[in-house]
Amino acid sequence: MHRDRLLAAAPLVAAALWGGMYVVSKWGFAAIPPLTLAFARVALGAATLYGIVRATSPTRSFSRAEWRRFTLLAAFVTGALTTQFVGTDLTNASQGSLLTVTTPLFVFALGVTALDESLTVRKSGGAALAAIGTLVILAGRYDFSTLADGTFLGVGLLLFSAFCFAAFTVYAKPLIRRYSALETATYATMLSVPMFGALVPVEYALSPGAFDAAALTAPVLAAVVYLGVFSTALAWYCWYKGMEYADASTVAVFFFAQPVVGVLLGVAFLGEHVGAGFLVGALLLTAGTLLVNTE
Repeated sequence: MHRDRLLAAAPLVAAALWGGMYVVSKWGFAAIPPLTLAFARVALGAATLYGIVRATSPTRSFSRAEWRRFTLLAAFVTGALTTQFVGTDLTNASQGSLLTVTTPLFVFALGVTALDESLTVRKSGGAALAAIGTLVILAGRYDFSTLADGTFLGVGLLLFSAFCFAAFTVYAKPLIRRYSALETATYATMLSVPMFGALVPVEYALSPGAFDAAALTAPVLAAVVYLGVFSTALAWYCWYKGMEYADASTVAVFFFAQPVVGVLLGVAFLGEHVGAGFLVGALLLTAGTLLVNTE
C-alpha cells in the first residue's frame, strides 16, 4: 500500500519537470521557432520512450479501436501544445500563468463525466485549497492588474489548450489500465510526431527566416534535450504512471505544483527572490495536495 501511494505521486515528478521549463526558457531556447521546437521536443521524446518500450515491454498487437484511442490522445496533446504556444503569444504572462492552471479543473470535470469518478468533499476541498495556494503564489509573481490586456482569442486558445491536456490525461485511463503507463505514453507520443511535423512547414510559410542555424548554441541544444527527454518522455510517463494507482482527478492536483517548482528553481539558478506570499501559498498547496492524496 505504501508503494502504491508513492507511485500514485509520480505525477509530482512530472509537475517538477514542467516547472523546470521556466528556468530552461531563460537559457535561450526561444532561438528556435515554437512549433519547430515542439516538433523537436516530441520527436526526441518519442524516440526515447520507444527505445525503452522495445527493451522492456512485450510486442503488442493493438485493435483498431485502441489505435484510434492512441491517435485521439496524440491529437489532444498536439492541440494542447500548439494552442498553448499561440495563445501565450497573444496574451501576457499573468494571463498565461493563470489560465494554464485551469487544467486540473477540466480534469475533474472530465473524470466525473467520462470515467464516472466521484468527487468527495475531502477531494474537492483539497483541490480548492491547492488552487488557492497556487493563486497566492502566482499573485506574488505576476501583475494581475494586466489580466485584461491580452486578446480574447489568446484567452480562448489557452483555455482550449488546458482542456486538450485534460483530455490527454483522462482518455488515456482505459489504455493505462489494460497495458501500462509506459506503453500508453509511448504510442500516443509517437503518433503525435507527424501531427507536429505537419505544422512546421506552416510555421515557416508564415514566418520565413524564423530559424537561424547559428542560434543553435550549446545552451539551446541542452534546452531541447531537456524538453524532449525530461519534460516530454519522463514527464508524460510519470503523469500517466500516477493513473495506474489513482483516479485522474487525484493525479490532477499535482499539476498545481508547477509554479512552485518554477519559483524555487528561479531562486536557485536565476537569483530571483520570494516573499512571504510564496511561503503561504506553498503551505496551502501542500495541505490541499495531502488532503487529496491521503483520502
